Amino acid sequence: MPDQELLDDLRNLDPRTAAERLWEVSDATIAGLLGQLPTGLAVDILEEFAEDRRLAIAEATPFGQGQLWLKGHSYPDDTVGRLMERPPAVFRPDETIAAVTETLRETVKKRMVIYILVTTSDGRLAGLVAFRELLFARPEQTLAEVMIADPFHLKPEAKLQDAMREVVTRHFPIYPVCDAEGHLLGVVRGQTMFEEQAFEISAQAGAMVGVEKEERVGTPFARSFKFRHPWLQLNLLTAFVAAAVVGLFEHTLEQIVVLAVFLPVLAGQSGNTGCQALAVTLRAMTLGELRPDQAWASVLKEGLLGLCNGAVVGLVAGAGMWAYASGQGNPHALGLGLIVVAAMALSCVISGVSGAVIPLTLKRLGADPATASSIFLTTATDVVSMGAFLGLATAFLL
Repeated sequence: MPDQELLDDLRNLDPRTAAERLWEVSDATIAGLLGQLPTGLAVDILEEFAEDRRLAIAEATPFGQGQLWLKGHSYPDDTVGRLMERPPAVFRPDETIAAVTETLRETVKKRMVIYILVTTSDGRLAGLVAFRELLFARPEQTLAEVMIADPFHLKPEAKLQDAMREVVTRHFPIYPVCDAEGHLLGVVRGQTMFEEQAFEISAQAGAMVGVEKEERVGTPFARSFKFRHPWLQLNLLTAFVAAAVVGLFEHTLEQIVVLAVFLPVLAGQSGNTGCQALAVTLRAMTLGELRPDQAWASVLKEGLLGLCNGAVVGLVAGAGMWAYASGQGNPHALGLGLIVVAAMALSCVISGVSGAVIPLTLKRLGADPATASSIFLTTATDVVSMGAFLGLATAFLL
């Protein structure tokens, strides 16, 4: 398979499948292909190999980039360190413009140079010089004379969303990455961070219903089945819980059959209310807008929104129940309408609260807030809406 075709395939495969596709390829070819992929994806694929093969691929990587991939492997997902690249131009402060320009003649033939990073003898970042400044500086000047001292840099352990907030107003193409003591570890491209963040956001919709982040359009059928099926079994279990609630009120449904007609109405409206709260909460958590001290205020807001929306929608639904029950000649038509109003308001309150509490709870437990949150939310909304509706009908009409 031509390298370009293989490269295109790697972009659409999950890391495990991509590594399997590369097992029979030479280390040098793998290194070349990974070098053309986004850094985060390259690290994910590289870590699927056994340690000895991983080291061999890293050794075959030009410019020492493989060593940074190995270092990135030691950082958690969603951190800046995982996306680091090797800086192409690093010099000492006392080197002259003429010497730097001569050295870079060969470098620019292989890699794009945007910034010259200036470090001290012990590797600490001292300054930064934009490549274009070499055109305007005098040949005898040193980098120390033209550099921007103490430039902005990122920490390798910084979460990607935190780094994005720091760089969103800067719009630099490349950012230095330094440790706590200021030693230069590498660089990270602004484009790479934005691509990684876009991927994380795009994966949220799937994670809410049990689709793993690793699954891509090119993931083999068997692996996609393995990724998705456990969550569907969990969803089935939670559906049984909702069915059990309905089963508790079988006697009520037998006597007031019209109730069954409006069960989907309540479940659908309360489910939508919960999904709205869930979407807003996940967005706030992803963008870092929801601080720990704001959590309960957010939950209270969603509960109040659920109450107001549920009451207004409940009035319309209650009127519909009254009209339908009256047309069926049911003597409890007015009571059924009022029960729909009360049940709708209550279920929407619980749904709104659940939409905010579920992702906050998952995060506190150390899990991904988006992971299968929609499955848990659906269970909560179905149980509450059906239980409230049938429970009120049983209490007041039988």
